[in-house]
This record gives sequence, C-alpha cells and structure tokens, in this order.
Amino acid sequence: MDNIEKLLKRGVDEIIVEDHLKKELESGRKLRVKLGIDPTSPDLHLGHTVVLRKLKQFQELGHKIVLIIGDFTGQIGDPSGRSESRVPLSENEIKGHMKDYLDQAGKVIDVKKTEVRYNSEWHEKDGLKKMLELMRSATVQQILKREDFQKRLSEDAEISLLETVYPLLQGYDSVAIKADIELGGTDQKFNLLVGRRVQRHFGMAEQDIMTVPLIEGTDGVKKMSKSYGNYIGLNDEPNDMFGKIMAIPDVLIEKYFTYLTDIDQPKDLGPYESKMLLAETIVEMYHLKKSKKAKEEFINAFSKNEIPANIPELKVKNKEINIIDLLIQSGVESRSEARRLVEQGAIEIGGEIKRDYKEDLILAGGEILKRGKRNFFRIS
Repeated sequence: MDNIEKLLKRGVDEIIVEDHLKKELESGRKLRVKLGIDPTSPDLHLGHTVVLRKLKQFQELGHKIVLIIGDFTGQIGDPSGRSESRVPLSENEIKGHMKDYLDQAGKVIDVKKTEVRYNSEWHEKDGLKKMLELMRSATVQQILKREDFQKRLSEDAEISLLETVYPLLQGYDSVAIKADIELGGTDQKFNLLVGRRVQRHFGMAEQDIMTVPLIEGTDGVKKMSKSYGNYIGLNDEPNDMFGKIMAIPDVLIEKYFTYLTDIDQPKDLGPYESKMLLAETIVEMYHLKKSKKAKEEFINAFSKNEIPANIPELKVKNKEINIIDLLIQSGVESRSEARRLVEQGAIEIGGEIKRDYKEDLILAGGEILKRGKRNFFRIS
C-alpha cells in the first residue's frame, strides 16, 4: 500500500480518474501501462526520466509496461506546446535518432521486461479504411479546442492538417496495445484525453491518465530541452553531469530531488551541500561508482581552482586561428554565442582571460582552453 501511495502521489501532477486507478492497483490486476516517445532527437535527458521513473514504479509493482517508440508519429511531430509547425523529420532521421534510445531508456527501466513497440507496426499496415474510421472518433471543433491551436489561430499562424491528426494517431496507439493507463508530461494532457475518446470509439474501456510535471533545465526558466541547450543528458560524462547539476539555480533543488531521485532534500543542508548530494545521487544512478570521482574533480576544478584530470583534447589544424573559430571548434553552437562568451570574460586560454573577439591567436599546442565554468580542453 505504501508503494501504491508513492506511485500515485510523488512526482505526479494529475490523475484521471484517480479513484478508479487506485482501485485497479489495489485489486492486484496486472495493468498495461503505456508511454510513447517520439524520437525527435537522438538523446534522452533528465527531463525524460521524470516519466520514465514513474513507468519504472509501475514495473516494480509487477505491471506490464509498454514503451512505444513513435517511429511513425515522429515523422509528423507532436504539436503539444508548439507555437509553430514542426519541421517534418525523414524516415532516415527518425531511424538515426532511435539508434540509442533503448540503451538510454534502459538506464531507468528494465528493457528486458518491457514490451517495446514501434507504432509503424499498425499505422503503416492498417491502411486508409482504418484511418477514416479513426478520424470519425473526433470532430474538428474538439481538436481545435486545444490551447496551443487556439493560440496559433489568434495569431493567424498556420496549423497543418497532419498536426490535427496527431492526437488521434497517438490515441490509436492505446487501442493497438490495449492500454489500461497512459503516462505523459503535463503538456500531453490533451493527447491523453483524446486517447480515451478513441478507445471509447473502438469499443474499449477508457484508459486512466497520469501526468507528471515538466522540469526546467539548467537555466531555471525554460523546460529542459536539447533545443534550448539547457539539458543534462543521460549520456553526459559523469564530470559534465555533476557540473551541470551544481550549476542549477537554487530554486530547482527541491524539485530535482522530488522528481529525479527517491530521496527528499535534507532540511539541515544549505543550497551548496544539497546540490552536492543531489549531483552525487544522480550521477551514481546513471554512472555507477563514478560519482565520488566526479565530485572530487568538481571540487578540484572549482573550489580549489585546479584543472581537472583527463580533460578532452581539442585538435586544431592551424597554429594561427581566430578565437571565435577556436570556440566554434570546441562546441559553441554559434558565432554570436562565442562572441558573447568572450565579451563576458568567460574564456581563458593558457590562464589568460580573453576579451577581444577579433583576436587572432598563435598557438604552440598544450594550452588549456577554459570555456565558462565547467568546460576544459587541452589544445593540440
């Protein structure tokens, strides 16, 4: 009963219908619990683990979890929370993104005990007749009621017909795998409710719904996303993961403890000590036995102002190079961002802070490039 209570309360935003789901869980019946993920980028991050950890809790209680990889729907793009249409992804792009998905998801759930499905299984095979039947399950008015569509209409922004069909396709996934409950972020509520409607249309019992919060990224403002550059990836190196967690705003500490770990923020620790514990806990979850070393590296680099060991090598072709070009080679996403870093004094080369974004460097090799607080490179 304690585990059921934890499942229903910790890290949960809303349950539809909570009383029904609680009775189902207490009955001992083995439920089919669905989570769908569209592979719109190749990396999973800590934001994805909020719902994956909830899926894991169902798995640990003996329920059958079904992970649907949206290789078909990913080519359309989920309109949830979008102020404009997504750029469609090709089949090859989707396949490339899917390559490491299961390995990354396997850091949270037991993939071997998971029913993994790809929604191209049914969407590519069922044909136009099934699609027409699916489209009878909802009206245009019902689909356009969603908040993000209403916002676009008010701004005279385009809504593609494909986007209006997306919730129905996601809903049909629940029919195909006979879902008893579907999980998703708060931005997925409309799609999950459409799933109930689609199931009802095809003569099935309606799935219960559980939504979990979206967490802000390292900037403390926008939701964690690779497109915003504020994410902490599951495949990040232990040192990088540790450093990124230490850089989050203090207001996020309690939320990260609640949604990303199984422990609460200790009341007797200050922000710095709490972040240390948080970073150790999360790094240990995804990089076994490496959190202690990552912590030592962090303390050496930032508390003692030392250079970490085993820093990556940055190969530079020419000895003479403009500082902006060097930063682009080190991974800075744009020239404007590189210029901003230089002007803010966030770039050190050989221990010297660089402030002239027009400077042409003459490198000897072996210099240490320090970019911001966490990124070190040895130039060769």
